[in-house]
Amino acid sequence: MTQVPLKALPRTTEHWLDAQRPALPAPVQGLVDSIGVKLEFLAPQLALLDEQSPAAGEVRKLVGEQLPELIKGYARVPEPLRRVERNGLTPDQQLAQGLQVIDDEIAEMSAQLAQGDLDLLATRGRYLQIKYQGDEGSGPA
Repeated sequence: MTQVPLKALPRTTEHWLDAQRPALPAPVQGLVDSIGVKLEFLAPQLALLDEQSPAAGEVRKLVGEQLPELIKGYARVPEPLRRVERNGLTPDQQLAQGLQVIDDEIAEMSAQLAQGDLDLLATRGRYLQIKYQGDEGSGPA
C-alpha cells in the first residue's frame, strides 16, 4: 500500500481491511468498522493534500504501513497462541489496543486536516455577521 496514490489510500486500505476481516477476532470487528468509517471521512481531505507534505507522510505511514503490519503480525501468530497471555497481554488484546490507537490517530489526523477549513469557516461567518448584522454580538468594546 506504500505505492498507492494518497487520494486512493483510504479506499484501498478499506478494501484490504474488509478482506482481512475473517482472520480477525470478533472483539475487534467494531474497531475495524470504526477505522473504515474514519477512512471514508479522511478520503476527501487527502484528495486535496499535497503528496509531499509532512501530513501526507504521516497518513501514509499510519494507514499504509503501520495498520497493515499490525494485522499481518497478528496473522502470523498461530491460532492457539492468540489467547495466551505474554507480558501481561494476549495477542488478541495487543491487536485490539493497536487498532484502537490507529482508530484514534486517524480521527486526530482528520481533525488536524480540517482545522484550517474550520478556522476559515468561523472567520467567514464572523465577517458576514459584522458586515450584514453590524457588530451586535460583540458587546461593548
